[in-house]
Amino acid sequence: MRSYACFLVLSVTLGSNLSAAALKAGAAVVDITPTQFPVNMPGGHNANTATSVHDPLNARALVLDDGKTKIVWVVIDHLSVPKKVTAEAKEIASKATGIPVENMLVSATHTHTGVSAADEFVTEVPDGPKLSDRQSKANVYRKIMLDGLAQAIITAHTQLRPALVGAGVQPLPSEVFNRRWFLKPGKMPLNPFGEMDKVKMNPGTSPEVIDRPAGPTDPDVSILSVQDAKRKPLALFANYSLHYVGGAPHGQVSADYYGEFARVLPSRLRAGDDFVAAMSNGTSGDINNIPFGVTRPPREPFEQIRLVASEAADATWKAYQAIGKHQGDVALGMRQRILTLKYRKPTPEQVMNAKAIMAIKDKAAIARLPALAKNYASSTLSAAERPEETIAVIIQAIKVGEIVICAIPFETFAETGLELKQKSPFKHTIVVGLGNGRHGYLPTPAQHELGGYETWLGTNVVQKDASEIIVKNLIEMMGELR
Repeated sequence: MRSYACFLVLSVTLGSNLSAAALKAGAAVVDITPTQFPVNMPGGHNANTATSVHDPLNARALVLDDGKTKIVWVVIDHLSVPKKVTAEAKEIASKATGIPVENMLVSATHTHTGVSAADEFVTEVPDGPKLSDRQSKANVYRKIMLDGLAQAIITAHTQLRPALVGAGVQPLPSEVFNRRWFLKPGKMPLNPFGEMDKVKMNPGTSPEVIDRPAGPTDPDVSILSVQDAKRKPLALFANYSLHYVGGAPHGQVSADYYGEFARVLPSRLRAGDDFVAAMSNGTSGDINNIPFGVTRPPREPFEQIRLVASEAADATWKAYQAIGKHQGDVALGMRQRILTLKYRKPTPEQVMNAKAIMAIKDKAAIARLPALAKNYASSTLSAAERPEETIAVIIQAIKVGEIVICAIPFETFAETGLELKQKSPFKHTIVVGLGNGRHGYLPTPAQHELGGYETWLGTNVVQKDASEIIVKNLIEMMGELR
């Protein structure tokens, strides 16, 4: 396994000198790129297979320890946070470091050109069916991710040295666009359920079709920066509310703009080879990189990824410069709650309609159905047959001095992130999506009323007021930390 580490500690500043460290930290990067091909790449409704690697996938870990509280933040280049793999990795790391598993945040970048990590090992049994080649490769990659995630935490924890911390923010509005749009009269197609939504995701760029976006964007690049005792950059974890960019070479694994940002940033900060950079996904459930209403010139593969990563690195440099003097007198805090949310259930009429769609076999009749009708009919029936009534989800709030990091295990809408930032009692607030899991999209109740892809049964699986419940709890948790 390929890995490297940088080491950092937060210490108390007395006058102009660093005293003995009360706060410690370490950062490490471990390569989690697949070694066997072909492999499945998640995302979308169609199979997506990779046969080679364009750029590596990594797990990037930051460990903080103030002598009383230890916390961990790991960012993985993956579509989501595989629940069982992550829970197992946390347990391994906890036994090695003594850090409680509830003090560990693992968030995913949401690259769509990462690799599927099966949540369960697929094992052969005597006289049983042989594993397919695809199953075997999923089994191998699960082990790579499991070991890499655990090792990133362990390596960061074992190497603790003096440093300082700071936080900053810089707007980058030019690369974020709300992807949910009201259309002009007569332009809205039927959704997969044969119904009419009020808004459409990714409606194209034609001014004859689109009217106005259905929600805001969060333009800010927020950063948590760590310097060593000589005030040289050692680690920086950034956050931006932008979905993956896409456009990597076909059939190649890629960390998307998150990985390219991490590659570019050291040159912006004139950092050393041991510098650790990470870009985390913010509240981007309704945000992407398509400038609706504008026709963008064609791009070569990976070009748009490079452009966005460069812009994000520039914004990070500006935010870093504005921090000024990093601080060493920093207290840590951690809150985790496990919320019980209700699963959405289809109505009897929706189940009847779904069964009717699934019963259609004639190709001509199938072609006349709304797009993805069969996909969402299947999702409807799965929801109806699900034995569980509720789901337990993890939310977290992490305090680093005047900085708070909120973690939500959903593809969260930008307006939820903006609300948390506006109501936060901290000077700097970072809201992380896809933290400790991925349980579908998290529209607000008002966005549910508008319909659209992110609200459909199957892409959204929890009760319609779940975002309000999560916001309420996170505000309470931030208040406890403050």
